[in-house]
Amino acid sequence: MQEDFQNYCALQAMENTRMPVSRKNPTVLQSQELHEYILKTSVYPREPNPLKELRIATANHPMAFMGTAPDAGQLMTLLLKLVNPKKAIEIGVFTGYSLLLTALTIPDDGKITAIDINRKTYEIGLPVIKKAGVEHKIDFVESQALPILNKLLEDPEKEGSFDFAFVDADKNNYWNYHQRLMKLIKVGGILMYDNTLWGGTVAWPEEDVPEAKRKWRLCAIEFNKLVSADTNVEISQVPLGDGITICRRIC
Repeated sequence: MQEDFQNYCALQAMENTRMPVSRKNPTVLQSQELHEYILKTSVYPREPNPLKELRIATANHPMAFMGTAPDAGQLMTLLLKLVNPKKAIEIGVFTGYSLLLTALTIPDDGKITAIDINRKTYEIGLPVIKKAGVEHKIDFVESQALPILNKLLEDPEKEGSFDFAFVDADKNNYWNYHQRLMKLIKVGGILMYDNTLWGGTVAWPEEDVPEAKRKWRLCAIEFNKLVSADTNVEISQVPLGDGITICRRIC
């Protein structure tokens, strides 16, 4: 399944090369003009310089669309400040936009366990992370996520020890991640899942969905159904970026 997702990303990257620059990062908010207005008015003027620098450093990468949307990142920063976490976990790092904003927000003695299968993309953002003086808060693990989550759960002291989680990796495993993260995140902690509206295609008739998006659209639909029925969390599905589901563990 991981290979399938990588193949999808390759197809999406090829598709993006044929699209105008303003259309390379399709969002749920289908009015491009309104989206750009929000970015220019509320997001970019308040974006910290390290995040802006990392976003620019990522812009020419063929898979730049995989980066966290800046407007979604702004919401994430606000939630982090409300939760005030000291321990966070991130699954899917890419070049590190969401990782950097988390590192900038948590206390100096806070820690983020960051898991990704590709250290090379993480190293694109690493110079900016170092320049921002927050590398010491990050424990980067180059691995598939499930083995690391399972290993964490072998230690009873790790259960309920994390305050915040952000997931933006292989979509077919979202529910597997959720089941494990619900044991690792404390009651009252926050979990965020990216891409849960899959560019808005979750509400489209299947025949209208581009072939490359169909398989992962079905993964998003299945996860949305399962997490909506999870009585252990409060949820809000937000139409920012590619769709974000925010969960608060309540029991």
